[in-house]
Amino acid sequence: MLIINDNISIPDDELSEQFVRASGPGGQNVNKVSTAVELRFDVRQSPSLPDGVRARLARLAGRRLTNDGVLIIRAERFRTQEQNRADARERLVELVRRATVVPKRRVKTKPSRAVKARRLDAKTRRGRLKQTRQDKPGPE
Repeated sequence: MLIINDNISIPDDELSEQFVRASGPGGQNVNKVSTAVELRFDVRQSPSLPDGVRARLARLAGRRLTNDGVLIIRAERFRTQEQNRADARERLVELVRRATVVPKRRVKTKPSRAVKARRLDAKTRRGRLKQTRQDKPGPE
């Protein structure tokens, strides 16, 4: 059981793990031992997630989400299955926690009359300054 927060937890039967060979350096074991973990979690079919969290999680997952709505997290940072398994689960928990945060709605605002006046005044002053810099031919 993965506990996300007080309201959300994911049972182990919704997760599937597969151990695969890791890429990169590994010494003598690199071609013999499958230490990397592929953690799969079906976001679309999960009854554990509220609808809002499910939608935000799908957006946050990005490329890690398949067309079928399955989130794949690959962990191969460590050289043992146990550490990689814990790393993958922790990354899933963190991703779901980020999805639980409801973004604030932006409140549209209009510039005040005083702000508009200051902007126009500054433009006028700048225009006058440039006007005085122009070469004006005098009477010769």
